[in-house]
Amino acid sequence: MSELVLKLDGIAKLFGDFRALDGVHMEIERGSIHAILGENGAGKTTLMNILFGLYQPEEGEISLNGKVTKIPSPRIAMEMGIGMIHQHFMLVDTLTVAENVALGLPDQGAKLDLGRIVKRLAELSEEYQFDIDPHEEVWKLPIGMRQRVEILKVLFRDADIIILDEPTSVLAPNEISNFLDGMARLRAAGKTVIFITHKLDEVEAIADNVTIMQHGKVSAEVRVAESDAREMARLMVGRDIVHDVVDRGDQKPGDIVLKASGLRARDNRGIEALKGVSLEIRAGEVLGIAGVDGNGQAELSEVITGLLDPEAGTITVDGEDITHKSVYARRHTHHVSYVPEDRHHTGLVLDFSIAQNSMLRDFRIPPFSRKGVINTSKVREKAKDWVDRYDVRMRNIDQHVRFLSGGNQQKLIFAREVECDPRVLVVMQPCKGLDVGAIEAVQRTVMAERANCKAVLYISTELEHIMTVADRIAVMCAGEITGILTPDEVTDERIGALMGGIKEEGVA
Repeated sequence: MSELVLKLDGIAKLFGDFRALDGVHMEIERGSIHAILGENGAGKTTLMNILFGLYQPEEGEISLNGKVTKIPSPRIAMEMGIGMIHQHFMLVDTLTVAENVALGLPDQGAKLDLGRIVKRLAELSEEYQFDIDPHEEVWKLPIGMRQRVEILKVLFRDADIIILDEPTSVLAPNEISNFLDGMARLRAAGKTVIFITHKLDEVEAIADNVTIMQHGKVSAEVRVAESDAREMARLMVGRDIVHDVVDRGDQKPGDIVLKASGLRARDNRGIEALKGVSLEIRAGEVLGIAGVDGNGQAELSEVITGLLDPEAGTITVDGEDITHKSVYARRHTHHVSYVPEDRHHTGLVLDFSIAQNSMLRDFRIPPFSRKGVINTSKVREKAKDWVDRYDVRMRNIDQHVRFLSGGNQQKLIFAREVECDPRVLVVMQPCKGLDVGAIEAVQRTVMAERANCKAVLYISTELEHIMTVADRIAVMCAGEITGILTPDEVTDERIGALMGGIKEEGVA
């Protein structure tokens, strides 16, 4: 066995009466990539937050380089050579990339040398193929680029142990390949990487060892060379997972429900993000939108749901023009639901309870309220029903959603947006941050909406997820649709060309 750089022995963590971690034992080899797998709520992130000094354990001890130690804060963790890239961004939007990296650096004060920081960031950006301008303000960057900034912050500090919490969840497929290559280079340089992910193909591609967690405990330890993705999925959820086989039945799409024609719109930087996009979705049909992140998919979802006003073009639902109608009218008159990509800023109010978040979409109407008065008992009744049926793992419905795992937050949003019986369901990266079992549940929910004759717009950068549920796949590049295929027509060469901007004949 290789030398151990880190050992966790009997780690326990309580939140009130809830035991989030229960006697966790884990050993990490120096210079290895160690993956941590587990369903949402299994305790993975909580465990890493303890290692990074954000939480303190009630029981157990941590040994670093063979010596028992305490990690009272993130600053001490960084001084010990431990860096963490969080699943949710820890950035100041109004500052530049370089200024964000400078935050918290020791011995800066009046001697802050941004020039040196900019130079080093440019070197790292080139080395890891991140293509980031150190002078760019963070708020102007798309989500995938912001994740890269988080990665650069840790690389800049030259940590020996690097913790990555779902770091590829916002990266496009071509970016993930480059990112994994970068992790291999870190390992070759003697770094130790702890890698939390739900993506089993990434584990197979890059990890040396895997710890699998269930309900706050370690349930299995696996050497990747001696296992495979199917076995790891079974160990993770306790049963075989097959989410590439969905029974579509013999259902035929009905009349056109959602139609968009010639949509043009600009993003928050004033750059044209949609350049004449046209599409239509029929009742009982799932239209997938594929493409590299940042090619207009987010703006398309926002224009259709009313969050972004188009400069040109029209949108109809069941033949009625909704192009300039309010978000409220779209939701309650035309029955358009939306599962957003950014659950923290768009999907939830983090300091509201689970019950309060459950009613956010429809709090003005029955059964949640009557004549402006909230029906608290009905809100709680609905919330209890939804968390049970959508397997939202929590202490109770009065718990703030801030303290749910990312996947459980997403499941709560999904329940709220599906249970209102929409006519059109727009989902943006619906499986981001979900484990394999939850992905399977989401996909079956989407297919149930299809069976109920809903029109579903399914936007994802993960082609395999789109292939599972979509009847047709529209590919976007640089704000345009470059081609529309059926799943049977998809090949690596064809989809790659469309994602690269090569239009097929007949596409406007």
